[in-house]
Amino acid sequence: MNYGVLMLSKVIEQNEPNALLRFNITAEDLPTEGERKALRYITEYAEKHGGQAPTAEMVAIEVPEFQPDFNIEASYDYLATKLKNYASLRDFSEIVNGRGDGGESEFMKRWENAQDNPEEFFSWLTEQAERFKMRTNVRDTVGIDIKKDIDKFKDEYQNRKAGESFRIWRSKFDFINRAMGGYVSSNVYVIYGKSGRGKSAIALEEMINCAMQGANVLIWSMEMGWYEVLVRLYVSISGEFGIDNNPLEDVDMELGIDYAGPGGFNSRDVRQGKLNEEFEAGFMEFLDKINELIPGNIIVRAVDDADFDSRRLRNLKSDILETKADVVLLDPFYYLDYEKNTSKTVGGDAANTSMKLRRLAGQTKTTVFALTQAEEGEGKDADSELKLPQRKDVKKTKALLEDAALLIAVDTNAEEGRGLIGLNKGRDGGEGKSAEIIYLPQIGVIKQLGSGAGAADQFDF
Repeated sequence: MNYGVLMLSKVIEQNEPNALLRFNITAEDLPTEGERKALRYITEYAEKHGGQAPTAEMVAIEVPEFQPDFNIEASYDYLATKLKNYASLRDFSEIVNGRGDGGESEFMKRWENAQDNPEEFFSWLTEQAERFKMRTNVRDTVGIDIKKDIDKFKDEYQNRKAGESFRIWRSKFDFINRAMGGYVSSNVYVIYGKSGRGKSAIALEEMINCAMQGANVLIWSMEMGWYEVLVRLYVSISGEFGIDNNPLEDVDMELGIDYAGPGGFNSRDVRQGKLNEEFEAGFMEFLDKINELIPGNIIVRAVDDADFDSRRLRNLKSDILETKADVVLLDPFYYLDYEKNTSKTVGGDAANTSMKLRRLAGQTKTTVFALTQAEEGEGKDADSELKLPQRKDVKKTKALLEDAALLIAVDTNAEEGRGLIGLNKGRDGGEGKSAEIIYLPQIGVIKQLGSGAGAADQFDF
């Protein structure tokens, strides 16, 4: 049965060309040239005549090859669904078997070259399957009706009450929770600062904090190797629980702040494999207890992973689904493989990638953190003085700022053991808020100044 003919005939008979727009019927959905000509004629006529459809006689004169079939009882929704299903299957068949005019099969052409790059072949095949699947979607209503869709709203309210529809992850830094209420799923949050001034360290603190709340965290570390990332994570976690009551002993620095609390293992010694015998034994015992300490989990994909050679958003989506991630960190955003610049404008590739990342966060209901860089200051004072970068200082990816729910500016000085975190552009308020932090990443201590003692009882190693 030709559902294209039935759909167009019903539109003519009921004088309702708007149905073609409502159900997004396009020429690509129709199998014959006669139907495509009839669609164009009906659409153009409606545009010129106040939304009216041409009569059957008019269509017969203008498009003689189109043969209508009237007195159709099936609904528009039914006809549109059938039409799009058949169109999707027909187009997929053409890719696999080639067009009826003897054209080459796109599937076989790519299959023959798949031996050299099977991953590219399967990525293409996945894209095609996703595209055809999306084509079968039929929209039968426009938007949400505040009168008719009350039950839908009530269901969503109950889902949110139960924490099933979305999640709020609390920040490690209290001033962010007070200003914003935490990080909400389906949003993108941007952390930025100058090179070497603590962006990654602050981001990892937030990832650990989310995992402590039960989140599955996925980290795409596109600049650091896996061992370096794990060193930072393990040292920070050990600092959170406090494995040493006297962490500042033998540490050569002038802090200028009142801190004498517990700390973690020394990151330099862990990084170089040079913990002394006592601390090495304690560190190994600590690692054995990680599963007990963290309710959630953290998965790291790092720059030196052998299979991490494609960093497209489609790969990110695959990893999110595979790991069931709740929270995602991209470090840094500008090391992604950017999406195609369809706008043909300067910076359009980054802008397109940012837009699609925002969409991906919504589709997967994940909380996404993206790191980017701020402009460097000038002179010695600019390197030593703590000063939060402004929105105008973002260096590589300005489009990302527009898609972010919150901009988190960072500046730290590890030699002085202190830092600043501030909020720029908060979609839900909070802009201009800032806090000073204790910044001792070498022993896993990064926390808001005056925010209290540790997060857990001290372990007895």
